[in-house]
Amino acid sequence: MNLLDLVIFAPAIAFLLLLLIPKSMEANVKTIALALSLIIFAASLGLIGGVTAEPAKYTFETNCQWIETPNIRYHTGIDGLSLWLIILSTLLTPLCILISWNYIQDRVKMFYAFLLLLEFGVIGVFAALDLFLFYVFWEVTLVPMYFLIGIWGHDRRIYATVKFFLYTMAGSVLMLAAILYLYSQGGTFDYTVLLQLLRDGRIHLSHSAQTYLFLAFFLAFAIKVPLWPLHTWLPDAHVEAPTAGSVMLASVMLKMGTYGIVRFCLPMFGNAARELASPIVMCALIGISVGALVALVQPNMKKLVAYSSVSHLGFVVLGTFAFNQQGLDGAVYQMLNHGVSTGALFMLVGFLYERQHSLEIKAYGGVATVAPKLAVAFMITTLASIGLPLLNNFVGEFLVLQGAAITNFRWAVFAALGVIFSACYMLWLYQRAFLGETPDDVKHHVTDIGTRELVAIAPLIVLMVWMGIGTSTFLAPISAANAKILEQSKVNVEHLATTGAKTEVRNAH
Repeated sequence: MNLLDLVIFAPAIAFLLLLLIPKSMEANVKTIALALSLIIFAASLGLIGGVTAEPAKYTFETNCQWIETPNIRYHTGIDGLSLWLIILSTLLTPLCILISWNYIQDRVKMFYAFLLLLEFGVIGVFAALDLFLFYVFWEVTLVPMYFLIGIWGHDRRIYATVKFFLYTMAGSVLMLAAILYLYSQGGTFDYTVLLQLLRDGRIHLSHSAQTYLFLAFFLAFAIKVPLWPLHTWLPDAHVEAPTAGSVMLASVMLKMGTYGIVRFCLPMFGNAARELASPIVMCALIGISVGALVALVQPNMKKLVAYSSVSHLGFVVLGTFAFNQQGLDGAVYQMLNHGVSTGALFMLVGFLYERQHSLEIKAYGGVATVAPKLAVAFMITTLASIGLPLLNNFVGEFLVLQGAAITNFRWAVFAALGVIFSACYMLWLYQRAFLGETPDDVKHHVTDIGTRELVAIAPLIVLMVWMGIGTSTFLAPISAANAKILEQSKVNVEHLATTGAKTEVRNAH
């Protein structure tokens, strides 16, 4: 067992430990959960040195037999693509425990246990190198989020939970069918082996087979992103989820979809990915604009931030399907940027909700007068979200637009409109909620940010600045891993072109 295995299974062990805590010690559940999550985060930092030394290779790799029939292996490893997503997951878990400290009063032990189980699932998704193992972790994440929304959510939580579950399961079934088909062709679920078989031509996929397999994987990931028009479950899930659930959903779980596209769809089905790039980019561009325009008219703060996610993640899909280094680097960097800035937005909205017990923008006004520290934190996060230079989102959006312009300049033009719209809805939200006269209700109920809340939000604000001015710290390993993925995505195309040429020669003779 190496350090990565420890980081993967430590949250599952912590989950079991919390469940075993007797009632006499339940008052200490929050402290124990926080301590365990901080230990896991500290352990995950040890992964950085090993990965950054060789970011294009899988490090901390474990490959052993799990089930003999069918041939399923416990195969895990990380590279520059998955490293920072795992670090983000382990960082956000203790922050989510902190922000839930006073808010969660019912079934406290279960709540924190499910948070740790969710952490176990998402780390496993980013580390799995066996397709069946990946599918198991993918489904594991569904269970704790189902309960986090369904038990601790707001008034329409059951509707939102069922909708979230059905959408995700529909995509998962398609992906499972594609995984089983690949197993029937290669005799293994091992992702690295399947890639090599495809590279060598020992697995030959017809044009239609590759297209269907790509679509099966892509639809599962696109629902999770969510890509327009598969996004309708997201606003309901965010509005009804508790603050910690919204943070984990936006910052980590949505990245499972974009990560899956980059990790699996591009290398395994490069030909189909390129053929279908144009309609996918059209969906991304529509999502960028529609998400921003719908956010502009939202009266509910959580719904506004949720629709902003649809817009921002459209940039990730656009950069991915530009099929160049700049676009893919920007897409992966934007995954991290969105996780940091949108996670912070949901935290800050949650702080306001705890004070005023309303998500309606009209219930606020003049908050900056009574809560200046909260107003400053919200302003920095707002500026990061709209892509102000020297803050994190600017770098990701710039690289995506650069990559899109290289492939098709019109894509960049349409995507740039989303940047303008994002400034409109975020600044208008800030103006209505924080500026102007302060109503009596706000004066009586809204207090400034406390020490615990400051400790929770401060790391994300630091990251917004650090990722904006110290980009090379994070981007160098990402770029190396992406270069390898782009090369892998070309292999299938070149192989099909070669075999097609040979077929034409044989037919001519």
